[in-house]
Amino acid sequence: MEKGQISSTTEEDQTPTTTHHLTLPPSLTQDEFTEINHFISEFHTYRVNSGQCSSLLAQRVHAPRDVVWSVVRQFDKPQTYKHFIKSCTVGEDFDMTPGCTREVNVISGLPAETSTERLDVLDDDRCVTGFSITGGEHRLRNYKSLTTVHELERDGRIWTVVLESYVVDVPEGNTEEDTRLFADTVVRLNLQKLASLAEGLARDGDGRSQVI
Repeated sequence: MEKGQISSTTEEDQTPTTTHHLTLPPSLTQDEFTEINHFISEFHTYRVNSGQCSSLLAQRVHAPRDVVWSVVRQFDKPQTYKHFIKSCTVGEDFDMTPGCTREVNVISGLPAETSTERLDVLDDDRCVTGFSITGGEHRLRNYKSLTTVHELERDGRIWTVVLESYVVDVPEGNTEEDTRLFADTVVRLNLQKLASLAEGLARDGDGRSQVI
C-alpha cells in the first residue's frame, strides 16, 4: 500500500461518526428502538466532517410496511408526501435505478428554488432508499439522506416505523443547531404527511384488521 493511501485511511478513521444508535428518538418507545437499533447502526451511521451536521428522525405509521414502502420508493414522485416540493421532473429515458436523477422545484417561501437530486440506493427487498443533492439553487450543500422502513408486530398487531437520517454542510453564517432545526422540521413534516397518506391507503385497501 502506498504512503498516500495509508495517510488517507488514517484521516478517514479519525473522522467522527454519528451515534444515532445511542439516542432514543422522541417518537419511539424503548421497545421499538431496541428492536430496530441494529438497522440504525447499519444504515444510519455517517462520518461527519468539520462543518457538517447529522440527524435521525423516526415516524410510527399505522399501516403495513408494503403500503408505506410503495410511497417512499417513488423517487420520481417525491411531491406525493413531501410538503415543500411544487413539482418534480425526470428525463424521458428515466429508469428508477441508483444513479438516476430528478429535478425538483420548491414552493415559494423557502430559502431554495430548485434541487437536483441523485438516487443513491433503492433496495426493495430490505426497504431502503437514499438520495444525494448534487445541484440546484438552495443552501443544503452536500446533503445526503437515507430512509429505511421497518414492520413491527406485537400480539397480532402490525405497524411500521420509518427512519430517515441525513448529513449536510452547515451553511456559512449558520450554526449547527440552526441547520439541524431547519432540516429536522422539513423531514418531520414530510414523515407526518407520509404517515397520514399511508394510513389512508391502508384503510382504503385490503383493510387488514390486524393493523393498528
